[in-house]
Amino acid sequence: MRKIWILLTIVSMIILGCATTGVTPPKTQLQIREFQTRIFDTNDIKLVMKTMINVLQDDGFIVKNAVLDLGLLSAEKSVDIENKTEAFLSALAAGLAAGQGKYYDARWKKASFIECTANVSEYGKQARIRVNFQTKILDNKGGIIKVKQIDDEKYYQDFFSKVDKGLFIQKEGL
Repeated sequence: MRKIWILLTIVSMIILGCATTGVTPPKTQLQIREFQTRIFDTNDIKLVMKTMINVLQDDGFIVKNAVLDLGLLSAEKSVDIENKTEAFLSALAAGLAAGQGKYYDARWKKASFIECTANVSEYGKQARIRVNFQTKILDNKGGIIKVKQIDDEKYYQDFFSKVDKGLFIQKEGL
């Protein structure tokens, strides 16, 4: 009986030891660049830039800089992410610490900024757009908690789909 138990334990350890953890490897720079870039069938850079400005503004972004000669565009969107419970608990912890003569600076997530930079360039008789989105999370004191590149392919697909529709509308004069 004991031998069977030991054998079962060893077999189960071997089986469980071979299980994959499900961790996906990080994307390579080439993979990221691939979904950040799209080519459109027009070489009118001014039209493409104007369309991108319209799409970004429709999505709530504020255009910070647009340089037609360089094909450079930058925009920013702020989102309030304050969680009232997190703010309350942080302030409560600061109050309890102060009551014990300790200093605790109450900080919690307050806002998220989504920053966009785009590079538009001629590619023969086409326009090539490379766009990059990153999110910056700030605390209630304005300090940066986290900066992370958005690497969700669907996010970029949705953006380029809107640009494609916007180009159609601009070309048709609607």
